[in-house]
Amino acid sequence: MNNDKENKVKFAFLLDLESAYKTLLRNKIRSFLTILGIIIGVGSVIATISIGQGASKAIQNSINSLGSNMLIVLPGSSSLGGIKSGFGVLPTLTLNDTYAIRKLPAVKTDSGNLGMNQQVVWRGNNWSTLVVGANSTFTEIRDWPVAKGTFFTHQQVVSAANVAVIGNTAATELFGLINPIGHIVIIHNVPFTVIGLLSVKGFNAFGQDQDDTVVIPITTMLEKIAGTTWVHAIAVSAKTSKDTSLAQSEITALLRQRHHIPLHKPDDFFVRNLTELAATANSSANTFTILLASIAAVSLLVGGIGIMNIMLVSVTERTKEIGIRMAIGAKKSDILKQFLIESSVLSLFGGILGIGLGFGISSAISAFSPLKTIVTTEPIIISLVFSLCVGIFFGFYPAYKASRMNPVEALRYE
Repeated sequence: MNNDKENKVKFAFLLDLESAYKTLLRNKIRSFLTILGIIIGVGSVIATISIGQGASKAIQNSINSLGSNMLIVLPGSSSLGGIKSGFGVLPTLTLNDTYAIRKLPAVKTDSGNLGMNQQVVWRGNNWSTLVVGANSTFTEIRDWPVAKGTFFTHQQVVSAANVAVIGNTAATELFGLINPIGHIVIIHNVPFTVIGLLSVKGFNAFGQDQDDTVVIPITTMLEKIAGTTWVHAIAVSAKTSKDTSLAQSEITALLRQRHHIPLHKPDDFFVRNLTELAATANSSANTFTILLASIAAVSLLVGGIGIMNIMLVSVTERTKEIGIRMAIGAKKSDILKQFLIESSVLSLFGGILGIGLGFGISSAISAFSPLKTIVTTEPIIISLVFSLCVGIFFGFYPAYKASRMNPVEALRYE
């Protein structure tokens, strides 16, 4: 008995759906213009969210290209006559600081860094590039494997060996298509044997070509190139992303102790947490995406008003039809349901077309711009449900008005 009742309800709903479909097809252009606001709204929401997600992914990739779970320790700033310089001016960090940091519980590994622009010469070719002095842990911290050859070892760092690992851009400018492994380059009048070629890293978040570099042992850099005992920065990799804040606190406490800084004095160094930097950048991108999506969603409300307007016109045009249906036994709930189905079909169909528009815009942006958009199912489902709710909400009043008509007056309407 219950199955028969359910089947009758389903059959009645299908009939109402078919009737709504035929009614809307009678005025194709008017129906399309009615849902144009829904189409534009849904398409804009999906496109803007896909742009935002693509931007967030690009930011994350740029931060990750610098290394995994990274913290950068920079020397402090100076103040002279009330004028403060930026971080990295004071010679406050040494190799011994890097060795001490390496022993902290939350630290996985570290590498002292000293970078200088130098002219690198090979036979008749020369190229000005960034020469970086680093420890043997450089590739692990920066998540930057060697494509050919090998990276220098800890023993080569200890012995200040004249070996170099070259980036792809510098290798191309100096050697062209020749394999650089085994060749000798001259840096600051010092010969270095190229023992490795780094894999392609690309540009970082600041637009710097990371492949335009030559990496040599930090000890060799300090003793034979720079002639100094302090480093420009210390790159630190925490054990996990969750440990970056703990590692930051441990490094701060350790360096304050090592540098004998009193409690009332400021740090003579600065620890930059790249994980927090990525989170801040992603938060800004997400806020901007939500703002754009909210503006785009206004089109959905405009489309809803259009649906209400056209449904009110439809009620007026079909007054006599409503009267006839009521006269032959249709209930008020049947009339209400019929017009709600029509408005829902309009908005749902507009939402489907809007999804296609959003996909098209996102694909076009990915194809013709450097930004790669990302379309996920979540904004599609939300936009579709929201467009359906708009149709039901704005279609309710016209449907309610139609269901409350007096059958006699409706039959007399001309």
